[in-house]
Amino acid sequence: MAKRYNRRRIEEKGERVSKNLTVERMIVQYLPEVEKYLNELSLILFEKNYFSFVESSFRYVDDLIDFIEYNLPIFPAKQTPEKLSSLGSEYIFYKANQNTTWYIFFERSDNRFMVTFITNSHSDLVKLL
Repeated sequence: MAKRYNRRRIEEKGERVSKNLTVERMIVQYLPEVEKYLNELSLILFEKNYFSFVESSFRYVDDLIDFIEYNLPIFPAKQTPEKLSSLGSEYIFYKANQNTTWYIFFERSDNRFMVTFITNSHSDLVKLL
């Protein structure tokens, strides 16, 4: 079965220009369960009536993915508390709107980033952050 990532496929992002104007390749990858979650998220949000139009839910998830892929390498990360360290050693957050903040957990090795878990402010896990 072909992978579907909203209206586009999540893929490795190309080169980024660093502050000293050298070109570095930053690679953002996802664990399979995170890919599956992102694939299903748009329809789940639409079916639960968070959005009136399916296109709006696709755009919402696309914005989340764009934030991850463009900001993960440059956004200041926080250390994951010990109780949640199994989700990933670092995390960043993305405030999608007034009601929802997304928490993106990941592992980093040089210029490679592996997204290991994603949750939002409606989850009980966030109380431990």
